Amino acid sequence: MNLNIKINFVNGLIKKLSLFLTIAICLSFTSKSFASTQLINGAGASFPYPLYSLWFKTYNTAKPDVQINYQSIGSGGGVRQVIQGTVDFGASDSPMKDSEMAESKSAIHHIPTVLGAVALTYNIPGYNGDIKLTPDLLVGIFSAQIKKWNDPKLLVENPGLKDIKNYIIPIRRADGSGTTAVFTEYLSKVSPDWKKKFGEGKAIKWASGLGGKGNEGVTGLVKQNPGAIGYVEVAYAHTSKTPMAFIKNKSGQFVKPTLEAISLAANGVKIPDDFRVSITNSEDPKSYPVSSFTYLLIPESMSQEKSKIFRDFLKWSMVEGQALAPNLQYAKLPKELVTRVQKKVDSIVFSKVIKTK
Repeated sequence: MNLNIKINFVNGLIKKLSLFLTIAICLSFTSKSFASTQLINGAGASFPYPLYSLWFKTYNTAKPDVQINYQSIGSGGGVRQVIQGTVDFGASDSPMKDSEMAESKSAIHHIPTVLGAVALTYNIPGYNGDIKLTPDLLVGIFSAQIKKWNDPKLLVENPGLKDIKNYIIPIRRADGSGTTAVFTEYLSKVSPDWKKKFGEGKAIKWASGLGGKGNEGVTGLVKQNPGAIGYVEVAYAHTSKTPMAFIKNKSGQFVKPTLEAISLAANGVKIPDDFRVSITNSEDPKSYPVSSFTYLLIPESMSQEKSKIFRDFLKWSMVEGQALAPNLQYAKLPKELVTRVQKKVDSIVFSKVIKTK
């Protein structure tokens, strides 16, 4: 082998080694990048999904090494998964019951994030006016006792409906839902007959109507079916541009689910240390009566590594996160409650130790 051939051979070998090292270094950095990204998985309520999506995306932009994945599967699914330990955290619009808490092998903490409301949204062809609904009218519609939009009982508060001959199609959730729990809790509070016949909870046996999965599904069915009325989280009604009914509150005022009216629902309510509380049918004269807190469900069994990151996120949600809420039609937590939540977050002791039953 002459000198030129040797030089070319060596140069070729150097190039191949250089390429190999470059690839190896890139793979090493990529591997480290994936390894350093902390994934935290959650699932649950569709009620706060628009806000949580924004929160998790915004937080990830600020801290690229943290990715929080959230599946909108309904409060019932969120409670089940956090009990089973298949997610790092859950989410629900209604507090877990004592019986559900007892099923979990890990202590679970309720962290209220914002206030939202259940809006009654409708699709009435040929009618562009407002709709006013009393508690009795709501019970009559969803128990299938009031079947047409020009029913005399509806005309008392809504005389403009006299020429609307459409049948009413009640739209409700088909999945286990915190939105359903909030709505049926309200109906049970205002009507002993409803409480006796149908009760309250994340899933009940309805008198009639069509079922949609998630707030998204209910919103879609309302838009698709002339004569429909359904209950959805207020952000979904705003997004879909479907009208929302005025609901008669405990003081006799007809109120729409505005941010101010939703916030006022928490006025005068004694909030316990575990934050599990109902604010439907509020005493405040200007409040919207079908309002609720929505909660993140945090198990103590979250790993130490994830808990440090998630604790930081929870603190972020009480400051930067709150500022983002009104743009998506969620009401911020009262300042005094934010202070209490921050103290609660600091006090949670995370551990892999599972409680014994």
